[in-house]
Amino acid sequence: MGFSVLDHKMMSRALQLAAKARFTAAPNPAVGCVVIADETILGEGFTRPPGGNHAEIEALQMAGSASGSTVYVTLEPCNHQGKTGPCTQALIDAKVTRVVVACEDPNSLVAGSGIKRLQEVGIEVELGLLEDQARELNRGFIKRCTQDTPWVLVKMAASLDGRTAMASGQSQWITSPAARLDVQRLRAASCAIITGIGTQLMDDPSLTLRITEQDLGIQDPVEQPLRVVVDAQLKMSAQARLLQQPGHCLIATLDGAAQREKSQALVEAGAEVIFMPAQGEHIDLQALLVELAERGCNQVMVEAGAGLAGAFIAEGLLDELVCYWAPKLFGDQARPMFGLPIETIDAHLAFSIQDLRQVGEDIRVTLHPDKDY
Repeated sequence: MGFSVLDHKMMSRALQLAAKARFTAAPNPAVGCVVIADETILGEGFTRPPGGNHAEIEALQMAGSASGSTVYVTLEPCNHQGKTGPCTQALIDAKVTRVVVACEDPNSLVAGSGIKRLQEVGIEVELGLLEDQARELNRGFIKRCTQDTPWVLVKMAASLDGRTAMASGQSQWITSPAARLDVQRLRAASCAIITGIGTQLMDDPSLTLRITEQDLGIQDPVEQPLRVVVDAQLKMSAQARLLQQPGHCLIATLDGAAQREKSQALVEAGAEVIFMPAQGEHIDLQALLVELAERGCNQVMVEAGAGLAGAFIAEGLLDELVCYWAPKLFGDQARPMFGLPIETIDAHLAFSIQDLRQVGEDIRVTLHPDKDY
């Protein structure tokens, strides 16, 4: 049986609700839910911050009585006891008749068991309505559950001639205030911001979230993303601005006697220092991503210089590239966007444009690597 116009309308509404949770739900997925009867919305809701209600519970509580209703939910209802009870049982207790699910939950604790549980008690379940949109909304959660690493977004700001800083390292500001505000939205959607020690020493950035819930159009409080510094030799100072900001700072370094000795001062300054395996003379970035996934990071954002940004690309760890192009020329002595050892045209790395739009005075281009990347 196909889905009706009403089904599409209600699932579209559920996806709009889910989008309200994308800044606050992690490590949980962002889910939206709508409960209807006789084509009238009885209740709706979205995932609240960890420890709070799931979308189904929010919608059922608003509905009050949901007996005989149809429920639209963007992700398969959970069927296990976590910080909250199983949503499947709440739907069963509410005596709903039909549940329309956009996509199956990739979490091994659910993975089809929620749908099966509902069907076992006679509730009609239909799967796959607007699945692509639902999967895109939770791409980080899905990747973490299926590949044990977060979605990796690399952000770069550059001049028209592809330069990210002057030869001296000066880089503030390349882009317009509107573009910088747009970057804050990317930060808000990320569980962690990764930078390199070169950027930290040159710019002494804060890497904090400087956007309000009102700016984001949401009501739940947004937490500061985890700040991660890739610092193989542990050159970071205990007086770094990163350590004076609200939130948590993680410094990833190699395991050596010198690093062990230097780490104490950083720990006393409030940082957490972790010792990572090496890949050559550098930190194993794949291992770092696995570590961040284990900490519940669904999406991470790389804000770094040419070396670290290029390493994420060269090692095939990139999922998305967001470039802000300013209408300026910096000249051939300025620093390039990526440190990539590409010597021939045939060795190029290809990308496909997903989105292109003007943001303030600048152009924002969102790209995904081609499948053979």
